[in-house]
Amino acid sequence: MKELVERIQKDGRVLGEGVLKVDSFVTHQVDPVLMEQIGQRFAEVFKDQGITKVVTIEASGIAPALFVAQTLNVPMIFARKAKSLTMDEELLTTSVYSFTKQVTSTISISRKFLSAEDKVLIIDDFLANGQAAKGLVELCRQAGAGVEGIGILIEKSFQDGRQLLEEMGLKVVSLARIAALSNGQVEFLEEDA
Repeated sequence: MKELVERIQKDGRVLGEGVLKVDSFVTHQVDPVLMEQIGQRFAEVFKDQGITKVVTIEASGIAPALFVAQTLNVPMIFARKAKSLTMDEELLTTSVYSFTKQVTSTISISRKFLSAEDKVLIIDDFLANGQAAKGLVELCRQAGAGVEGIGILIEKSFQDGRQLLEEMGLKVVSLARIAALSNGQVEFLEEDA
């Protein structure tokens, strides 16, 4: 997606080998115009998949997932990393390791929001090692829901996340694919959409 790639080139900061900071428009401060464009692009790509729910993980996946859900006119669900006091119903849970934060989190979604009738589109901000997306797939499968695809804003193609997900039989669509992060520069591969 040209707009996202251009924004990464303009405002993204390489903090070292393998680390890209996009906090001025994705992960801390959010550009709503860009998120709406992202939502429309993913909705266009997955419009024929019969999507009934869009699923993400808190927090940086929420903004793009909400715009995708709005465009598809379906609900958006986000997996929580911490249990809320109000979440007293039966939960779908799994563990996810974050390489960026070096912690394992238990993520959860209320069972009442996902069922075997659902066709899910997973949206996330980054794909590196694939653990967050894999955890979301696991939650969906616990509910019997089908995962129709995974939409990624920024893929670190030099890591093995895409391969992991594709080996699970999942369709991965990334709007920006990064070949390398080195010497303060971002090198791109051709994006999927």
